[in-house]
Amino acid sequence: MTKDSILPSLHFVGSVPLSSGREVFDMLARRFGRWLSRIPDGETGGRTNWIQYQEDVFARHPDFARIEGPADPRSGSAKRAQTGKFDLLPGKKPSPESFGSLGYAQSALESWEDFKALQASGIIGKHQRYMVPIPSPYNVISFCIMPESQAAAEIPYEARLLQELDEILAKIPHDQLSIQWDCAHDMQAFDGARTPWFAPARAGIIERLARLGNRVPEGVEMGYHFCYGSYGGRHFVEPKSTAAMVQLANGILGELKRSLNFLHMPVPIERDDDAYFAPLGQLERPDGMEVYLGLIHDRDGVEGTLRRMAAAQRHFDNFGLSTECGFGRYQPQEAVAILDTHSQVMDALAAKG
Repeated sequence: MTKDSILPSLHFVGSVPLSSGREVFDMLARRFGRWLSRIPDGETGGRTNWIQYQEDVFARHPDFARIEGPADPRSGSAKRAQTGKFDLLPGKKPSPESFGSLGYAQSALESWEDFKALQASGIIGKHQRYMVPIPSPYNVISFCIMPESQAAAEIPYEARLLQELDEILAKIPHDQLSIQWDCAHDMQAFDGARTPWFAPARAGIIERLARLGNRVPEGVEMGYHFCYGSYGGRHFVEPKSTAAMVQLANGILGELKRSLNFLHMPVPIERDDDAYFAPLGQLERPDGMEVYLGLIHDRDGVEGTLRRMAAAQRHFDNFGLSTECGFGRYQPQEAVAILDTHSQVMDALAAKG
């Protein structure tokens, strides 16, 4: 809940289709600031398609070769579809440093300058944190690397990503920073829809995500975005219920040596039934952990959001609101609609008292 009202808080998962991070900060702060604890930069520009820009990292790496393949048929209105994966060349063992810039630290530090300027001007509140969403290495390796090379590529790539995390931690004050680990391929594999290169799958995913979380020092806010995909406007696989997400969250909590500050879970548009939300009653919830449910959809607006919200409240309370995922691949008119729905939902809840 927000500090100054009985209304639920809002959470923006990551991507917003505006022209720049500064524009995203400004719009979200002005329009929704009273309900936001953390604000992302919208993952604009080359990051619009989430992890697809990591293909460029492997394309320029001398130890990897592209293996061409068909475009993803789910690409829909996405701006670029994957056309191949990368194979590690025989005998090659890349070091973390050999990857060069992954882009996470560079973009985060550039956007931090805009965040600071808007905070100094009073547009962003002093209590609000700058949120940096970072995909877990599993997502990138699963998406970019051929199966036979995934195990070997994961180790140096993760080490390089954590070096970039350290760059972010060194430059941004910890009490103004929020790190969100994006977990899409991980979540899908945990729920049985993907086959990872390690076994047992569930234990390996928990161990990896907890390891990432434990690299974020206490004092920096840290959370996880569980995701079933949004490529081409569709899930990779539909969640049967919140059960797998609850099991993954509880598993991570069992291995974390620091606080888990927030957690985000998607809710498909058609799910307003008890079966979907009932497992939330089994979620371990340490004091202070915020939970956001992706109840907001543009296609059924306020009515649909309130219906799903009522269903969730039968099994779980004190949660914030969000969309299922970022919406950087939306067309401009679609983005306007989903942002308007956020405003209309909060107005409707305020009117209900």
